[in-house]
Amino acid sequence: MKILLAEYATTCDPALAPEGAAMLGVLKTSFERCGHEAVLPGSGDFGGEIERIAPSCDMGLVIAPDHLLPRYTMILEQHTHNLGCGFISAALCANKVRTAKILSSHGIPVPEECTGGTCVVKPVTGCGAQGVRLSSLPPGNGEFSQRFIEGEHLSVSIVAGRVTGEACLYFTGNPPLALAVNRQEIEIAADGSFRYLGGETPVHPGREAEISGIAAKTVTVLGCQGYCGVDVVVADRIYVVDVNPRITTSLVGIAACMNEEIAEILIAASKGEAVGPVHLAGRARFDTRGQVTKL
Repeated sequence: MKILLAEYATTCDPALAPEGAAMLGVLKTSFERCGHEAVLPGSGDFGGEIERIAPSCDMGLVIAPDHLLPRYTMILEQHTHNLGCGFISAALCANKVRTAKILSSHGIPVPEECTGGTCVVKPVTGCGAQGVRLSSLPPGNGEFSQRFIEGEHLSVSIVAGRVTGEACLYFTGNPPLALAVNRQEIEIAADGSFRYLGGETPVHPGREAEISGIAAKTVTVLGCQGYCGVDVVVADRIYVVDVNPRITTSLVGIAACMNEEIAEILIAASKGEAVGPVHLAGRARFDTRGQVTKL
């Protein structure tokens, strides 16, 4: 099959290009290893390239910053089969305030709103750690604040099956598959700004089953499908702090340890077929430049 892999940063965002290239490289290699042809958009108008190429492809996947993902995914879905999260759920996850309210209403712990003292200030539609900072000042336009929680920073890389229903709010029956729990390396600079540096995978914290269960419930509630990253902080409770309805950098480390092919998993999940379990050998450390070290 011809698979469109539309990765935004490599052609449109130099600051995120190394991270984007690392994710794209893993996906391209996996699809080609499975006998498929990977097709990449050219430079220029990213949405126009998707619209031009997607009709000739059997399937496609968009990787883009969260606030841009819904727009480009909608274009993809108009022309070919989507291997990733649907544009409606992607739009929901892009709004971090709305996401937190929905998760809280379903009994999933999220950091509560912070109204005084030192808070974590975030862009409502930010990507990763960009613009996230500790501050005692009120949030600015397009920002919100949450209580800072001391704890262990982890993420769950999870693949959810194809969803059905007009509002994309329930699954066909196959439960989401947790590929791995990952340790996140988060640096807090002297000025309070957060910086994501990479991480280590797989890790096996004492509450691993509970962490994976909360991640599975999170993507189910939000109607996500395909590969998603659910960021958590483990403290007195397991708090969900961000949901990325797309390929994340953790996949670079997971692919170095996983016996299965991520391409086959994504295709099967997008068709509503049961996937998993996966088998991971050893551990890997990875960074945002795409460097992977087997441990």
